[in-house]
Amino acid sequence: MTVLVAVPEGREGPQALHAGAGEARLLDTDLVVLNLTLHTIDVSGLPEDMKVTLLERHGPEDRDPAEAVLDEIDQRPDVQRLVIGMKRRSPVSKALLGSVAQRLLLESPVPVLAVKAED
Repeated sequence: MTVLVAVPEGREGPQALHAGAGEARLLDTDLVVLNLTLHTIDVSGLPEDMKVTLLERHGPEDRDPAEAVLDEIDQRPDVQRLVIGMKRRSPVSKALLGSVAQRLLLESPVPVLAVKAED
């Protein structure tokens, strides 16, 4: 079994990564880190005995982040949990702009652990 963590830009990214590692440790399973940022993620701070697979994006033209996460879940039937980072948004921004996190919460076929960025 596997925990998939989607790591977005911003403060919620490192918190999602940390929570994903904790969830993988709790479930005694592997961790797959899907980098939704456009820079390299440092996973060296994760426990050395944890099996970590890092998946990188290929640039801004890469597919929609929510689609990338949902596709990864489809391709990996062993994923038993999705961990995502969320940021606080106003009701207007939710209504007008949508959200990768909101879409993943609604469409994920596996349970989702949503981690809020600290203020």
